[in-house]
Amino acid sequence: MSLALWALVALPLTAGVALALAGRAADRWAPGIAVVVAVASLALAVTAAVRHPAVEAPLLEGLPLRLAVDGLSGVLVVTVTAVTLAVLLFSLVEFGADEARARFFGLMLLFAGSMLVTVTAATLPVLLMAWEAMGATSWALIGYWWREPERTAAADTAFLTTRAADLGLYLAAGAALAAAPGPLALDGLARADELWLSFVTAGILVAALGKSAQLPFSFWLSRAMQGPSPVSALLHSAAMVVAGAYLLLRMRPLLDASGWGASAAAWVGAATAVALGLVAVAQSDFKQLLAASTCAQIGFMVLAAGAGATTGGALQLMTHAAAKSLLFLVAGAWLTAWGTQQLSALRGAARSYRAVGVLCTVGAMSLAGLPPLSLWAAKDVLLAGALEDSPWLYSVGLAAAVLSAVYSVKILRFVWGRPEQRATGGRRIPGGAVVPLALLGAACVALTPVAFPPVRDALTRYLDTGPQPSQHVWEFALSSALALAAAAAAWAWGTRPLPLPFRVKRLGREWLGLERAAHVLLVSPALAAARAAATFDDRVLERAAHVLLVSPALAAARAAATFDDRVLDRAVEAAAQGAVGFARWTNRFVERAIDGAVEGVATAARRLGGWARRPQTGQLHQYLAQAVAAFSVLAVVLVLVR
Repeated sequence: MSLALWALVALPLTAGVALALAGRAADRWAPGIAVVVAVASLALAVTAAVRHPAVEAPLLEGLPLRLAVDGLSGVLVVTVTAVTLAVLLFSLVEFGADEARARFFGLMLLFAGSMLVTVTAATLPVLLMAWEAMGATSWALIGYWWREPERTAAADTAFLTTRAADLGLYLAAGAALAAAPGPLALDGLARADELWLSFVTAGILVAALGKSAQLPFSFWLSRAMQGPSPVSALLHSAAMVVAGAYLLLRMRPLLDASGWGASAAAWVGAATAVALGLVAVAQSDFKQLLAASTCAQIGFMVLAAGAGATTGGALQLMTHAAAKSLLFLVAGAWLTAWGTQQLSALRGAARSYRAVGVLCTVGAMSLAGLPPLSLWAAKDVLLAGALEDSPWLYSVGLAAAVLSAVYSVKILRFVWGRPEQRATGGRRIPGGAVVPLALLGAACVALTPVAFPPVRDALTRYLDTGPQPSQHVWEFALSSALALAAAAAAWAWGTRPLPLPFRVKRLGREWLGLERAAHVLLVSPALAAARAAATFDDRVLERAAHVLLVSPALAAARAAATFDDRVLDRAVEAAAQGAVGFARWTNRFVERAIDGAVEGVATAARRLGGWARRPQTGQLHQYLAQAVAAFSVLAVVLVLVR
């Protein structure tokens, strides 16, 4: 079964890279290839969830690559691949031939493949690599229409915010490596010694909260709405945003061992569920409402991780994935047909497209937990765990659950209301878009109150989470009564604006000013510090350069110039004087000697000439004397030779 696990992660990653690199040449074939890969991945995910395989391969010295599927990751791999398939089926009709479909479908497969590696990673280095790849791919998908500056700016905001939080994983990896050098298995992090245990816990917690858009990082999810609707549907339901909640559910032993991590996670999740629930109620944009509700709904999963309600958190994750992907695809369908995503402009949208309207109702009721649908039942399981942990935590979670009924009914009140004026400029919803919506709607219906107890019990056994928090009838009755009362009040209020000050409304619509606060508290000080550091560096480096380089060089140049002036000038003058003295000596002695030699040669030549002329006088005795002298010389030579 190890081959199935390798294929599960390798198939979407390989196909995604191939399509993304192929470019426009593969646009015609990319949708079909992506759907086939998604179907095969779903089959492999089901096989892995049943068989629970584990694989290992060498990666770095002492840090192997390990992947494994257990109860919790088995739920996740099936959820990820199923939602990916539905979203890709919708994308077949969403993206026309004029779009860069190979790039889009390739990036979507890479996104899903990175999430699959994240949920099956058994060691911290593998988790870190998949975590980074998922963030980078989400940046490319949010900025898919890269020619529009607003979309690329939104992608940058989302990437940089999550990237800053991702530093927590590096902190956790460094602390774990310092505590116990080894393979850094996730199930062994809880055995680290203090003080390293607190560093590991803090790093994991910060990275998870950033990736899942929990307070104070929630604002990046608002900017992520600039991406295509299928991207939002996958990102919000079964990839990336739920990765942080999954990691905290996975690392429950670490949270318990730290002594403070579990409580911190539970209270941050509860606070996010309430605060972002209020933000969702204040929204007038359909996709912004869904984005804020994603933060709130994932807050319940984080609360479950802190309270130890793993089954409730897993149920919440599954049902939220189906409901939220359905609602985002509905928003995309109406945006295509009506050309708007403002709730006020979508009045009567459900009446015009009743099939889509019914499916939107299924998703909204599932999100609210209203009978006969049962996302509330998942909340009831995790809230039972919160009650055993702290009554105050339970109260905050219950208030957040009531808010989920309010913003879900707000959606229904608008889309089923009587239209004032139909939007123009759009086109009809393609019939093929209804099929994936119907599949997701069926997944929501599968967790009705009738089916819920068997599903809950089966999931509890599958997860092997041990004893579950005890549930009382009064808990379910109280939560159901509050949900129905809140839903009725929201429906009765209708589409009238809330009687709140303008500043309060604007604060809610601007996501509590979190992005502005981040700029004031973090971005601006960081940029100011960077500018100050740059100015400081310029000044210090300039002064250091003057002290260490420029000034010594100038001094050396001056010394060299002085040396040249003094030494070389004197040497040149001495050489000139020596040359003049040598010339004078030469003129005095050498020229005289040469003149005397010339004169002596001339005198000798005159005398020899005189001697040479004497034999030519014609006197006989002189000729005889010359002959005697010559014979005498010849006789002497003969005697000597002998």
